[in-house]
Amino acid sequence: MASTRDAALHPSGAGCAVLRAAAGPSSSKKTPSLPELILIMSGMLLIPVQPASAHPQCLDFEPPFKPSWHLEFCTQYEQFGCCDQKTDNTIAERYWDIIDQLEVAGHELCADMLKEVMCQECSPYAAHLYDAEDPYTPVRELPGLCSGYCSEFHGKCRHVVKYLTDNQLLQDTSERDVSTFCSLVDLSDQDYCYPNVLKTSDLNSNLGQVVEDPRGCLQLCLTEVANNLRNPVLMLHSGDDTHRMFIAEQVGFVWVYLRDGSRLEQPFLDMSGEVLTTPWLGDERGFLGMAFHPKYRDNGRFFIYYSIQVNSKLEKVRISEMKVSAYDMNVADPYSERVILEIEEPAANHNGGQLLFGFDGCLYIFTGDGGKAGDPFGKYGNSQNKTALLGKVLRIDVDGSDPSGRHYRIPPDNPFLGDPDARPEVYAYGVRNMWRCSVDRGDPVSRYGRGRIFCGDVGQNRYEEIDIIVKGGNYGWRAKEGFECYDMKLCHNSSLDDILPIFAYSHHVGKSVTGGYVYRGCESPNLNGLYIFGDFMSGRIMALEEDKTTGQWKEKSVCMGDTKTCSFPGLINHHHKFIISFAEDEAGELYFLATAYPSAMSPFGTVFKFMDPSRRAPPGKCKQKPLPVKVRGKKFPFVPRELTVLDINEKPTRPPPRKLKLTTKPLVTSSQVKPTTTAASTMTTTTATLTTKSTGALKWKSPDKKAKKKNKLKPWGKNKMLNKQEVKKKNALQQKSREESKKIAVIKPDKDKVKPKTNQTATDNLKTNTLKTSNSLKDNAFNTKKKTAERKGTQKQIRLEKNSIKMKESAAEYHAFMNKTKTNLNVKSNRTMRNQLQVKNKQARVSKAL
Repeated sequence: MASTRDAALHPSGAGCAVLRAAAGPSSSKKTPSLPELILIMSGMLLIPVQPASAHPQCLDFEPPFKPSWHLEFCTQYEQFGCCDQKTDNTIAERYWDIIDQLEVAGHELCADMLKEVMCQECSPYAAHLYDAEDPYTPVRELPGLCSGYCSEFHGKCRHVVKYLTDNQLLQDTSERDVSTFCSLVDLSDQDYCYPNVLKTSDLNSNLGQVVEDPRGCLQLCLTEVANNLRNPVLMLHSGDDTHRMFIAEQVGFVWVYLRDGSRLEQPFLDMSGEVLTTPWLGDERGFLGMAFHPKYRDNGRFFIYYSIQVNSKLEKVRISEMKVSAYDMNVADPYSERVILEIEEPAANHNGGQLLFGFDGCLYIFTGDGGKAGDPFGKYGNSQNKTALLGKVLRIDVDGSDPSGRHYRIPPDNPFLGDPDARPEVYAYGVRNMWRCSVDRGDPVSRYGRGRIFCGDVGQNRYEEIDIIVKGGNYGWRAKEGFECYDMKLCHNSSLDDILPIFAYSHHVGKSVTGGYVYRGCESPNLNGLYIFGDFMSGRIMALEEDKTTGQWKEKSVCMGDTKTCSFPGLINHHHKFIISFAEDEAGELYFLATAYPSAMSPFGTVFKFMDPSRRAPPGKCKQKPLPVKVRGKKFPFVPRELTVLDINEKPTRPPPRKLKLTTKPLVTSSQVKPTTTAASTMTTTTATLTTKSTGALKWKSPDKKAKKKNKLKPWGKNKMLNKQEVKKKNALQQKSREESKKIAVIKPDKDKVKPKTNQTATDNLKTNTLKTSNSLKDNAFNTKKKTAERKGTQKQIRLEKNSIKMKESAAEYHAFMNKTKTNLNVKSNRTMRNQLQVKNKQARVSKAL
């Protein structure tokens, strides 16, 4: 039975048995002895029964989403599911096609159950219902139905199966016994079959939220973006709409990565000859920072921060300005460097290294306290000394020069501009060694938080901290470390007036914080507003969530999702231990850079991208249109190295939805048509039948793209849903009209143009309406922009072209002809040009017959 079931549900999956056999366990395994078997069974009995493991997944092998717009047909999934409005309309169109066929065949419409079954493509568990979570097998053509529901479906709607699938075995069994049919469409996991999947609390309690493990840890997954890097210290975009990423290595190379993942052969920048670094494990010197000017697209300016050694003795950090080459947008001009600032470093550690531009257009520079331990320089240390540039946040204007000869200006609103005991560049002080800071883009809708600067400040012996930088702020070092006192004398000084961190953690958790970003991207909506950061030494990833009412930040641990959670193509659930930096691309998506061996010469650096497997953005919402990038040299395609959760990246194959071949009946000649009594009844019937697909009408496909756009399928309103009375009335009307009518497609007139006429004017109006109908077909075939007749009182001159219908019969015969044909005027917007030409040929034959 199992093999029969697989063959029925996966008609094209004969080769899958070979794959499964190859992947299955070997039959040569040793059979356990009786004592071993008893021990195994005893252990199994001690294991508690686990609830259903939620793993929402769509038929495209991606997480579900919240549709951007209201769904008119499968409304039960408009809050969260796998259908956007376009897919919803497609399902509705197929549904009405089947309803039309059922009406023609005289079958019971079975509307409610048919709709339920078809809408399971929109279920957040569609992949399970259609057996798509197994990428080795083709996808089912019918969703998995629970036995009770299946029996009811078979009893009421088995005649519908032939319209839902081409699978002969399913069609045959649906016409015979219910047990065989239901065994074929059943699922082995009864929690996921329909409608049980709607009732299982474990599957629906936190649907659409970030998955948490029993400890409350947020389970996220990753994708590999780049690899084979030597201690990648930063990754950033240029903000010029090209969506390129620039990755800098500690040794001084900056590489360009294109949006397709490929890397350019030639580096964007090579400072390896100037940068001071060594292969020592954990050496903090090297190429440390980089920032593109906010107007880089226009001026090509960018700024770099790196370690240098003067005369083989004195060590400094240098901040310089450079420009992109005038001949190649992917290469910097090596002769354009202009030194902005140099600061002496008394020790080899605590070199700072962050550069960034705020939304105010100023350049922010983050320096370390000078190194060694405990900031031993001077009476209070460098950090509390505002006359020193070490241990500070500096703010300068690089769009001008100073009369004193500096290549920058001091912003007029810098907090210590008039203080004789402070350097004018100082924006904030009391920092130890801030490693990686970022600017919050702000909420995509409300813009809340926009412009805030977050930093991770590396601690000394006990605590690591996260700070939000404010103008003139004192962040406490060396008086404090985290929330605790470090230098007791300075800590109890009443003039300290320090700003406490928003979060701090002890060295039991990690020993070297790496600052991150507030997620403001599009692809993972659940992460919006979370500040995500990590620890270099422990490899832990953490997140902070703000309580906007109190301003407090609450920690939320982040862990890699388990195998089931990350079972999507291309996803991984592991990363290298040493987290060097975090990054944000031009669209706001979040990354981090890590290595397996923290040496400047070690090529084990990898870039990972965060991905929330529980919810994605609606299809098309995050689509970007990057500007073209002119590449002069070679490109190296990206070759992933990390092992993915699924051992293949292929998505399952799903047969396209079945296209119904609608049957037509022989044409009825005018001699077979009996005239009706009044013209009013003719026009009323025409108005009643020229409706949308809720009447089961057929629309022929327009011949050009503009007509397609004009006649695009509209969302289905609530008044389109079939209740029992509407079904009976519509069925009777449509069945009667189809028995006597001819299949002639015409352009749908505006409702305002169709008015009931009196008996006295029936003959004249009939001739005009007949000519209008004929001309509409021609106008639509040659120029869809032309419209039919104007409203009453303003008539347009109608140009009659080839093969116009001539009036040869009596007025009564024409009146009867229009009454019977217009009753069945069904317009369908999605047919092909070939059908349009066939309609024209039929019309010509009718006109000759008349």
